[in-house]
Amino acid sequence: MEKAPDFRIVYVTIDSYENATHLANILVSEQLAACCSIVSNVMSIYQWQGNICKRMEFQLIIKTSKDRLDAVELRINELHVDEVPEIIAVALDAGSKSYLDWINQTLDQ
Repeated sequence: MEKAPDFRIVYVTIDSYENATHLANILVSEQLAACCSIVSNVMSIYQWQGNICKRMEFQLIIKTSKDRLDAVELRINELHVDEVPEIIAVALDAGSKSYLDWINQTLDQ
């Protein structure tokens, strides 16, 4: 494994498969993300405007670079259906050299 201080994983939940694939396609086509994985059947329970809400969602796992985070956040906020979308970025500690090289090459095209 190789250290990966310049990479981030961004988690975003969204209401439908169609919206998840639309967002993922835009992020990848605009080279803001090297890859977006979509996980289905995510049950979110959260508080919103004084109410406890439950919603089946789709979770995007977005692989990107540290220097693209602001642009990723801006684009998600522009495209997301929720007033306050979940956008959580975590540092990628390490990854296989070949995968990290692929992310770099994909984002730098």
